[in-house]
Amino acid sequence: MLSDKIGRFRTDDSAPLYLQLQVLIRHGIEGGAIRRGDAIPAERDLAEEYGISRITVRKAIEGLVEDGLLTRRRGMGTFVAGTGRVEKSFSKLSSFSEDMIARGRVPSSSWVSRAAGTVDPEEAMALVMSPGEAVLRFNRIRYADDVPMAFEATTIAGFCLPSVEAVGDSLYAALDAAGNRPVRALQRLRAVPFGAEHARMLGVDTGHPGLLIERRSFLRDGRAVELTRSYYRGDSYDFVAELSDL
Repeated sequence: MLSDKIGRFRTDDSAPLYLQLQVLIRHGIEGGAIRRGDAIPAERDLAEEYGISRITVRKAIEGLVEDGLLTRRRGMGTFVAGTGRVEKSFSKLSSFSEDMIARGRVPSSSWVSRAAGTVDPEEAMALVMSPGEAVLRFNRIRYADDVPMAFEATTIAGFCLPSVEAVGDSLYAALDAAGNRPVRALQRLRAVPFGAEHARMLGVDTGHPGLLIERRSFLRDGRAVELTRSYYRGDSYDFVAELSDL
């Protein structure tokens, strides 16, 4: 039982019950009584164990999911997240793999598709390419410590890489090896609810809050080479930027 690990409510605590449960679970995670990747009992079981309503349990769990301490996996349950939210800097041009490694996480990917083709009108406008020019397209689910974090759909100008097979774990490592790693990018962030397909890929419910990042990246000579749309889980990421008036 979870209460054997994290204890029960204090009789002298007047805080709302959902906050008391949050505190118990939070302290259990921070103190190591509940480990990274551990499953949290179902709402019904927690309600019975602590003698509270399922609505109270749900409110407590939702708060911890929003804080990045817990994560829901559709069809599997609720689990302790890797290390809370990942903080992604908006002021540094880096890859997903580089971000995860820098934070002590283990990055990995699963391919949805990768193929060579010719530029479509939207890509041509974003990458300043002519009709019929070659592009490479990469669609991947990105993981940190085996937890799905984002879905990425990337189009790369065809001259940048020898083939789609040149990309292994890291797209930017492949671009670097080919001498075509971007040095500058324009990014746009907006909140989106996940549709059914993206929700399925990331193991969350349809309508789950997400963050869409649209990135256009450029070489040192000014040529646009990358167009990426990344759908990040809103419960796993914080985006930060350093501002200065200097």
